[in-house]
Amino acid sequence: MDEDGLPIVGSGIDLTKVPAIQQRRIVAFLNQFIVHTVRFLNRFSTVCEEKLASISLRIQQIETTLSILEAKATREVQRVPLELKAEALVENVMTVAKDPRYARYLKMVQVGVPVMAIKNKMVLEGLDPSLLDTPDAPVPDGVKKGADEQDDDSSGSESSFSD
Repeated sequence: MDEDGLPIVGSGIDLTKVPAIQQRRIVAFLNQFIVHTVRFLNRFSTVCEEKLASISLRIQQIETTLSILEAKATREVQRVPLELKAEALVENVMTVAKDPRYARYLKMVQVGVPVMAIKNKMVLEGLDPSLLDTPDAPVPDGVKKGADEQDDDSSGSESSFSD
């Protein structure tokens, strides 16, 4: 035993001579531990519930604000006439008449070059000759050629019709 009267466990101690542990003291310590732990957990759960309620209220406020914004946005969209939207979409679409690859062939038709000759030339260059009949239709591939390629093509193709 040490100076406090507590037994020291070790290899040289005879455990049969060590006094028994006081069960009442251990039960009291255990009860004290359980009471303090339960109080802590009760306080902790109360704080968590309060924070959860606060967050739930904030989420409801955000949802309300979002609903108001959606209603305002829907009202603004309904004010814009559908025709204006359609016109804006049509302006952004590349039509046959606007495409420089097809525009020169349409110009040839206006000048009086035979349509079959123009269509044959379009087939040779890999273009769709049926689009010559519908100048306001959208271009299928919608790809514009660069200015360099366009200049090279226009000088060679127009000279073949100049005879």
